[in-house]
Amino acid sequence: MQIAHIIVDVPTMQTNAPYSYLVPADLQDTLSKGMRVIVPFGNGNRKIEGFVVGLEPVTDQDTSKLKEISSVMDFEPVLDDELLELSKWLADKTYAFRISCLLTMLPNVMKAKYAKVVKKNHQLTDPILDKKISPNLSTPLDDKHFTEKEINQLISLQKSHDVDIEYVVKNEAKAKTELAIQNQITDFADVKSKLSKTAKAQQHLLAVLQDHPTDKLIQKKLVAEEGVSPSAIKAFATKGWIKKLQVEKYRNPYKHEIVRDQPKHLTTEQENAVLEIDQAIKKRKSETFLIEGVTGSGKTEVYLQNIQTALNEGRQALMLVPEIALTPQMVNRVKNRFGNQVAILHSGLSNGERYDEWRRIRAGKAQVVVGARSAVFAPLQNIGLIILDEEHDTSYKQDDNPRYHTRDVAIWRSKYHHCPVVLGSATPSLESRARAGKGVYHFIRLTQRVNQQKLPEVEIVDMTQEVSKTGDIFSEELLSSINEKLAKHEQIVLMLNRRGFSSFMMCRDCGHVLMCPNCDISLTMHLDSHTMKCHYCGFEEPIPNVCPNCHSHNIRYFGTGTEKVEKELQQLLPHARILRMDVDTTKRKGAHERILREFGNQDADILLGTQMIAKGLDFPNVTLVGVLNADTGLDLPDFRASERTFDLLTQVAGRAGRADKEGKVIIQTFNPEHYAIQLVKRQDYEAFYKREMKLRHLAGYAPYFFTVQLTVSSTKEDQAAKMSYEILNYLKGQLSSKTMILGPTPRPIARIKNRYYYQIIIKYKVDQHLADALEHILQGSQKESRKGLRIAIDSEPVNFM
Repeated sequence: MQIAHIIVDVPTMQTNAPYSYLVPADLQDTLSKGMRVIVPFGNGNRKIEGFVVGLEPVTDQDTSKLKEISSVMDFEPVLDDELLELSKWLADKTYAFRISCLLTMLPNVMKAKYAKVVKKNHQLTDPILDKKISPNLSTPLDDKHFTEKEINQLISLQKSHDVDIEYVVKNEAKAKTELAIQNQITDFADVKSKLSKTAKAQQHLLAVLQDHPTDKLIQKKLVAEEGVSPSAIKAFATKGWIKKLQVEKYRNPYKHEIVRDQPKHLTTEQENAVLEIDQAIKKRKSETFLIEGVTGSGKTEVYLQNIQTALNEGRQALMLVPEIALTPQMVNRVKNRFGNQVAILHSGLSNGERYDEWRRIRAGKAQVVVGARSAVFAPLQNIGLIILDEEHDTSYKQDDNPRYHTRDVAIWRSKYHHCPVVLGSATPSLESRARAGKGVYHFIRLTQRVNQQKLPEVEIVDMTQEVSKTGDIFSEELLSSINEKLAKHEQIVLMLNRRGFSSFMMCRDCGHVLMCPNCDISLTMHLDSHTMKCHYCGFEEPIPNVCPNCHSHNIRYFGTGTEKVEKELQQLLPHARILRMDVDTTKRKGAHERILREFGNQDADILLGTQMIAKGLDFPNVTLVGVLNADTGLDLPDFRASERTFDLLTQVAGRAGRADKEGKVIIQTFNPEHYAIQLVKRQDYEAFYKREMKLRHLAGYAPYFFTVQLTVSSTKEDQAAKMSYEILNYLKGQLSSKTMILGPTPRPIARIKNRYYYQIIIKYKVDQHLADALEHILQGSQKESRKGLRIAIDSEPVNFM
């Protein structure tokens, strides 16, 4: 007999340690670590999913109180030893439940869904209920099948054992299949002699089978590509000469033709970078490299040549990008270099496509993985290189439990596999740049563009002078430059960091601003759907004609969104072809790729978008980049506001002049003297780094201090505030006197989705008591959650809004 140690799907601290279950006799030889199982839990008929994290033989311990595993969900492990070990580290690192970490590593379609079902033990006296419950079958116990009154009746019937109510676990992960045929003929000459000379279609099928005597042949392909007749297939199946069967088919998310390309000639700087990283790959060293390369310096080619080295060494490569919008172009480049060895993982795929790509990787059929944040958990067995492109990007940090940073997970996996991690960016995060400065990371700089073009000229336009002349969207300088580029048939990228039509609606008579009823934020006008929307909770209502407060008709719309800019551009430049790229226009599957493909094919003159167009896009005919409002994020109550503004403006400026045509960048701002904007003009990251580090040192923020954010939320504001002060008093009694505690204060947007948020910020360099104190708070939060309170712990947060 064996005992299995299982992490169960109940996210509380009490279940962070594995539970012990007996392994049934019929699973003794087949159950393995990393498999998912269904187990009984608690009292009654509740059954839940769990992960087997350990197995041991039964010795002399008492097993009478142990329950048996009910069934298995998988026929082989879905997580290997590495990912099981990683889940434990991740739970400790992020103050999360281990089950949350395990589930994060799997495609969504593999996450179990739970339901209640009812079975009757005999005919029921109530004829309506009796008819609704199928004999010998489970009927879902939900409001689609039963009224509320009937559900209450069934609960009473359960107590008298007339019915059984059980929990069931559903697993929706299914392989896609298609019809195939397989040869059953042993004597082809004998069959040929039985065919009529006029039966050309059957003779053709026989010849195909003779060429593939042992293969499973896809029927659809045989008909379409080999010209085999469906009637011939039917005839052969009737005579038993072939067997029809369903075979598994991988869904392919990559629909483009692969155009194989060759490694490009490297500059001296690129060559040195490739050689340095290659050495670490070949020597199997877990080292971290930071490549600080100006936009257009050829970082991607460095990555591709390093990936080739890893493949030459018989190993695999993992390449991460921050945005779905970046993935199509990056995937094209990687696919064209490495062909069908490449798998793709990001949230833009359908559940089926993601599941199939994950299975291809786990089966060893893909040697290179390209994907967004969660692809860092790709089930590769022998990693030789991990790359984080645009490593500064905040989307590498997960907002929900487990609140991991992709960079930390990548470095953990690099140590496990003894391989290098490459972090690349034109504007590295201050934390990474500081580590490179101290020698923790190997520092590589690429200072020149590969085409030898100089960086684009950047012009700052003071909008305080322009508003009175042209309005608040386009300066005379920007409009003039757009017209000049259109006349030359060159392309333009325009960035505005707001979607929608207007930022808010205000009544001119009473000053009323239309607010979201669930959040402390104004509603944004969207003309395409004729609604006012909240970008935080999704609430929407029709655009009002009168003020809801004083019923005045004197209402106006203030601010500018991408939709409004698009409309004004069409009026100013009626002949220009404009593409808009924001959350609203990219909701449909494949929309990112379609928009970028149209722009890349020069079917449009202007690409207008939010920050999703700022990074990684490479279009040789783009010679003008316009930033319509550089101030959007500059004055946010977040110590990283200047860094994010500098990063974003530098990145979007880098989209101009990437080929043989000179580029120009125009940045419109109401803060032209701000150091972040002035240093973007010079495109001088190192100067910005030194200036910002001095300010961080004075203020005591990262990378000079570590930071933890504690957030308390409740539907009742006084409850959230009270709990925040209780936590504060507890921390004061536990932590070092050198540790700084800020708050509690309401969050800058204090209410979202009808929950009130208070936050405490902890800043420290070394505090041996912090981890235990936070663990204690996390354990206590389980009791508070029953009262509607939620307590979240975020180590090294990237967002304080």
